[in-house]
Amino acid sequence: MNLVEIVILSFGLAMDAFAVSITSGFILKRPKIRHALKMGFSFGIFQSLMPILGWCAGTSLSAIIRNVDHWIAFALLFVIGGKMIYEGIKPGAENDNSNPLDFWMLMTLSVATSIDALAVGISFAFLKINIILPVIMIGSITFALSAFGVLIGRKFGHLFEDKIKIFGGVILIGIGIKILAEHLLN
Repeated sequence: MNLVEIVILSFGLAMDAFAVSITSGFILKRPKIRHALKMGFSFGIFQSLMPILGWCAGTSLSAIIRNVDHWIAFALLFVIGGKMIYEGIKPGAENDNSNPLDFWMLMTLSVATSIDALAVGISFAFLKINIILPVIMIGSITFALSAFGVLIGRKFGHLFEDKIKIFGGVILIGIGIKILAEHLLN
């Protein structure tokens, strides 16, 4: 996996967190820089930790399923991407009036937006991809987009949220197709 693919994957994984951050900025009404940094840090840390956990789990399983690992990576990315697209298309009740910066709410949001990164970590293990650079990129890009999302959420939150999830889902499905095609053509 080259640097461009890692950056594209990182943006794809960050779309859920970005969408939640925009919504959170909208809910907070007058978010401050410290609110943006707090949410960005929390989302970035969880997006960095989940691929590591997935990679560790996948590494222990890779010897068992080596012959079908590319199908598993494709299926995981396809399901996650499809879920993101579905969530972006379906009319949702995302206007939650709870405080997204409450500790437990922030932890719940951080875990929920990083589950897809866990599956990507499993895929990395199956494909024998070095995890260090992707983890740094995923965490950094998620941090930056999430912090930015909080700040723009007040003015533009209602316009972008669903479209961002659809875009992220398309990116993840595209990467899954690329992985499958590379293995089937080799």
